[in-house]
Amino acid sequence: MSVRGGQGPRDPIASPDPTSSKRVNPYQRTGRYGRGPGDQRRYERYGDQRSGVGAVLRFLLFLFILAAVVLVVMATVARPLVRAVLVPWAWSNPSALELAFVSDLVREDLGTALSDPASADATEVEFVVEPGDTPATLAPKLEEAGIIKNQRAFLYEARQDELLPKLNAGRFSLALNLTPAGVVDGLVNNRIENHTVVVTFREGLRAEQMAAKLETVTGTNVDAKAFYNLVMKPTDALLGDYPWLLDENIRPKGASLEGFLYPATYTLRVGDEDPTDAEDLVRMMLDAFHDRVGAERLEVPDKRGLTFYQVLTLASIVEREAVLDDERAKIAGVYQNRIDRVPSVAHGLLQADPTVIYAVDTVNLGKFSPDWAKYVFWTVPKDGIKGQVLPESLAGFDTYQVRGLPPAPIATPTIASIDAALRPDTKSKYTYFVAIPDGNGAHDFSKSLAEHEQKLREYGY
Repeated sequence: MSVRGGQGPRDPIASPDPTSSKRVNPYQRTGRYGRGPGDQRRYERYGDQRSGVGAVLRFLLFLFILAAVVLVVMATVARPLVRAVLVPWAWSNPSALELAFVSDLVREDLGTALSDPASADATEVEFVVEPGDTPATLAPKLEEAGIIKNQRAFLYEARQDELLPKLNAGRFSLALNLTPAGVVDGLVNNRIENHTVVVTFREGLRAEQMAAKLETVTGTNVDAKAFYNLVMKPTDALLGDYPWLLDENIRPKGASLEGFLYPATYTLRVGDEDPTDAEDLVRMMLDAFHDRVGAERLEVPDKRGLTFYQVLTLASIVEREAVLDDERAKIAGVYQNRIDRVPSVAHGLLQADPTVIYAVDTVNLGKFSPDWAKYVFWTVPKDGIKGQVLPESLAGFDTYQVRGLPPAPIATPTIASIDAALRPDTKSKYTYFVAIPDGNGAHDFSKSLAEHEQKLREYGY
């Protein structure tokens, strides 16, 4: 049976080459739907896909090179123009300096102003930062003082180092040859500290004890020897500034300042700048005495029968005897009754132990080494109070042998003791007193020698 011109269903599509020995597959398809020459033409038409990727990469490389060229052009040509615009804006808006790009532009604009010192002079000057000052307020002051040349260079460094939160009021030492960055650092670290040392002089000290105290205080400019010499022999220049000390009722001519150095706590300036010296301290103590005692106490009424200097001397004895404030007037009254020679003490002798001890200490201090800080003051002599042999200059302090008050104060009294000496309790007619053992400073007072001796036995003396 034939179909389409007699070709059978299994006839080969193409006739084999009769001369070829290669066998032809009768079922091989070529042409439109086969992999024959048509397939090769299709690949040639669309090309290799790898060649397309290379073209994209070449295009991207071109863009990168173009961008780099643009940046180079901007850096070399346009950057000065950008800087000319941004730098003035940055100074009007300082917070813009926090942007690295803007900060770099400002640094470029300042140039060597950031590294140049104000001068070649290494002299250090004092610069004061007032409360509320900021870098902006300091810049013109620093320039006027010759510490900086360029305010903007200083302000730039101050911004970079965050000076504002570190800035404190005070005095600073700044050299004239610092760079702006050095000035910023100096305003933080070169503060001139006002170091002080506190020294306390308690009640009842004599001048030598005060000098000994000063020997133990380190770091001050107060010379203990100079202090003592000035107290014992005050200069005319010093006395001239305290007219009240020239009144002979207050301080007899030639007298020392013993008794006038007020017991208190004093703050001494130390360091290289305006330190407290010996004369400064003496003046501070005299000022404190006059301020606390007051002019009214210095003007003793005639009816009291004593000058202020005598009152001060009596007060110094009371200071050494009294422990309890409410006994001060009674103790002052005992000595006043003895001065007045009431019948029970017609001899008129004060018989005050502290005055004799003062004299004995004075003798011993002359023999002792200059290191008075090791001396034990106010100790009862081993051979007793009575019968001490003293040099003529100190004989008046032996109140067991010489009537009346000693010639000068023996210590610096408190206001309470001065008031007791101004208004002694003489109405009670007490002429003796004795310390009560384990009585916390209390005394037992008597009106007669017999009564006093009885109490001495009772207390085991």
